[in-house]
Amino acid sequence: QVQLVESGGGLVQAGGSLRLSCAHSGRTFSNYAMGWFRQAPGKEREFVAHISWSGGSTVYADSVKGRFTISRDNAKNTVYLQMNSLKPEDTAVYYCARSRGALGPIDTHGYDYWGQGTQVTVSS
Repeated sequence: QVQLVESGGGLVQAGGSLRLSCAHSGRTFSNYAMGWFRQAPGKEREFVAHISWSGGSTVYADSVKGRFTISRDNAKNTVYLQMNSLKPEDTAVYYCARSRGALGPIDTHGYDYWGQGTQVTVSS
């Protein structure tokens, strides 16, 4: 059974930075693309970033492009989300997820395993 465990969330002032981590259990991590999503109170879960199995290809939501960077370390079974120049509108619970390899990177139905989420709060 695959488990994804996020960490690194917290409270930060606008303009600050946070680095989220997502640890994947099991030996198959390097076979799968991974994604980050977020969900703010009262809103639907939305796509943030996606990285291919090798790390050679990334996709970002327009709202985070140029501020966030997704990366992975296959030797550590971990995917990261470096978040810079944070804004109050980035406040949400952030989730990592493992891609099924279908439906494209932004569709939540294209992911089969999800972490429990980590809270990111950006104060103005």
